[in-house]
Amino acid sequence: MSVKPDWWIRRMAREEGMIEPFEENLVREGVISYGVSSFGYDLRAAPEWKVFTNAYGAVVDPKAFDPQSFVEIEGDAVLIPPNSFALTRSVEYIRMPENVIAIALGKSTYARCGIVANVTPLEPGWEGHVTLEISNTTPLPARVYAGEGIVQILFFEGEQPETTYKSRRGKYQGQRGITLPKI
Repeated sequence: MSVKPDWWIRRMAREEGMIEPFEENLVREGVISYGVSSFGYDLRAAPEWKVFTNAYGAVVDPKAFDPQSFVEIEGDAVLIPPNSFALTRSVEYIRMPENVIAIALGKSTYARCGIVANVTPLEPGWEGHVTLEISNTTPLPARVYAGEGIVQILFFEGEQPETTYKSRRGKYQGQRGITLPKI
């Protein structure tokens, strides 16, 4: 299994529609970078946010998720309260090849500010907008920007598995927008 380089990512995006919309180069001027890098693709945060709050005394429970746990915000940036987190989605819609898995890592610009981005692996055959969890680990409010890089995904190609995410009809297949936990 090997990590895939920039030329492979460009080819798969152009020929197979793996990433839409797709930025062929790394955009850096005046923004937190996004687009193709040497061995990955930097996804952008969409201008849709679900910021978690404890205003109603809700409990975060993945088996019984309470929509009163968050406030919905639209905008070019969001303030995440201290020691809290928000959900957003990627601008890009991803279509994973059936013999490739992707791992997402937070961008260093945010990490150096105490902002951690978390994404589960993008499994072979999965497709959809990537739901992104952004934690503010600091005692101060943290600003995160839409339309700019938030995580880098690395693609690893291997032998095709017997069962892909698509063939097992995974519960998050084809998700659009910010997708909350499902059981």
